[in-house]
Amino acid sequence: MNRANFFASVRKDIFNGKLSQSQVMGLDAIFDACENLNITDLRMMAYAMATPMIETGGSYEPITENLNYSTEALRAKFGNRISASDAQKYGRNSSHAANQEMIANIIYGGEWGKANLGNTQPGDGWKFRGRGLCQTTGRRNYAKFGLENNPEDAAHVKPAADIMVKGMRDGLFTSNKFSDYFTASKEDFVQARRMINSLDKAEEIAGYARKFHAALKGAA
Repeated sequence: MNRANFFASVRKDIFNGKLSQSQVMGLDAIFDACENLNITDLRMMAYAMATPMIETGGSYEPITENLNYSTEALRAKFGNRISASDAQKYGRNSSHAANQEMIANIIYGGEWGKANLGNTQPGDGWKFRGRGLCQTTGRRNYAKFGLENNPEDAAHVKPAADIMVKGMRDGLFTSNKFSDYFTASKEDFVQARRMINSLDKAEEIAGYARKFHAALKGAA
């Protein structure tokens, strides 16, 4: 793969003529992760490269989850996991800033957090909040990638790229994986979103993936 040709192509066709250092570093990290994890199908590589266009807003910098919820937003989004009094106490309102650590420990803790995220210890909600190029959340999910003892590593670009590509290859996020969508007889850039997050922004990511795929083919 001629990476110089690839970057010249995506700079023009995807990034409006400009590539930041973080974008180059992020895409290089995804290239490296694909090589290290034996991903050679250009469609799979393209989909991995397209995903952070949405998950990071195109910065290609790993994101640490923002839990700066207002009282109203907490009740609207997590009303089944946080009481009205706790939403008022810890959510952002005219009286105080959001207590993001407490919010994380409540909405990602308790019986829901134990069942859905493997959060079994006090403070797990905050410790294992979302991080990465695609948000890895919960003790169980961090453990899948060997980061149970060092969750902060998911906020660095190289391990974040490894997590994303390995998760897609092996179905570690939702049980859906690359080989469910890209085979000798099948190509589905839209449904591939199910590897991460149902079909949220699926068409948009698919559009980017097709452009990345064209750039990869041109540089192969």
